[in-house]
Amino acid sequence: MADSNRYRMSRQRLEELKNELNYMQTVREKEVAEQIKEARSFGDLSENSEYDEAKTEQGKLYSRIAEYQDLIEHAVIVEDSEDIGKVGIGSIVTVRDVDTDEEYKYKLVGSQEANPMEGKISDDSPFGRALYGHGMGETVDVDAPAGIIRYEILSIEK
Repeated sequence: MADSNRYRMSRQRLEELKNELNYMQTVREKEVAEQIKEARSFGDLSENSEYDEAKTEQGKLYSRIAEYQDLIEHAVIVEDSEDIGKVGIGSIVTVRDVDTDEEYKYKLVGSQEANPMEGKISDDSPFGRALYGHGMGETVDVDAPAGIIRYEILSIEK
């Protein structure tokens, strides 16, 4: 799935990253530079907490910019799976825990888009890997910290 220097994501997520990077490099960078300039005007830098905070913020911003540039540079666009009957990137999958009979609905996404709280699971996660390529009606085993959990795939939407 994800390579050590490749990041799988949708075209939409790549555009979001580019927009966020642009904002950081234009608007946010100017705001932080202004904070530093203002803090310098307070005098002695060795005892100036505003200056220290502004420089720390600048360091965090530059680190975040470098991270986004790396993500964008090494992005691999994954299109929604074209195999209608199988789970792939972009599939919305309804599964049933075989032991508890509880049903769950998830969307399989690239690792940069994963957000379990929103029901978006990475194709790189143990659960995503277990589902990937399987069809409706199949049962998959997920190797979880609590042990093997069996899920039946009830439906796949694109």
